[in-house]
Amino acid sequence: MKKDLNEIAKYENAISKKYGKEATQHPKADWDDEKEEDYQKQIRELHKKEVVHREKSEKVEVDGILISKKLFNRDENRVCPVCSSYSFELRDNVYMTKFDCCFKCYIQWVEGREERWKSGWRPDKKD
Repeated sequence: MKKDLNEIAKYENAISKKYGKEATQHPKADWDDEKEEDYQKQIRELHKKEVVHREKSEKVEVDGILISKKLFNRDENRVCPVCSSYSFELRDNVYMTKFDCCFKCYIQWVEGREERWKSGWRPDKKD
């Protein structure tokens, strides 16, 4: 199939009349070094934002449950301030971050009484 250059020119003219000259010109016609530099800067910024977003939304599996990685405490405090037990379990990280206690203390003292716990109530040391 041979291209009919007159027909192509006719289409280009019709498009140019309807949508303006920019619709039929080559995309690189107005491109210069300054625009290229600006474009590259925007690409780098977008990449940084995507990396941060990806890190924030990353999930970790703990006991068969996917938990957001941002819930895990970076300065892992492994001693429960309520019962003074030391824990190696990953699930305790979530409860230490959210309720400042280990999983066992959460079950015993916090579960079902979150508002009281958040208001500052803690069990006596003798309990």
